[in-house]
Amino acid sequence: METRNLPLKERINLLIESLDGAEETNQALSQCKNAEAMLDILLSVSSRLGLDLTRNELTQNPPIRDWIWWKNKEALVNLGDSNLRHQQDSSGKTRWDSWTISFFKFLRIWR
Repeated sequence: METRNLPLKERINLLIESLDGAEETNQALSQCKNAEAMLDILLSVSSRLGLDLTRNELTQNPPIRDWIWWKNKEALVNLGDSNLRHQQDSSGKTRWDSWTISFFKFLRIWR
């Protein structure tokens, strides 16, 4: 059976498995300046393996979608007041900034 006839998820898994132990490819991926450069490398590997994955398929399906998100530092979803998720986590109070510290101080656990 040709690899290009496999379901998308299996083709992506084959691509990921091919990256395991591929030192040069992994080094190139880690040195990419942005997600587009990563996609170029991944598309090249996909082509060599005969997987025929497209740029859109790679950007829309995990785990590669998540690698690309991490490289671009773009949140996948917005929550609440349209702040990006990583901005929501860093802005405002976290669980340790609010009542938790007051509670620990009350119990004399926090100095």
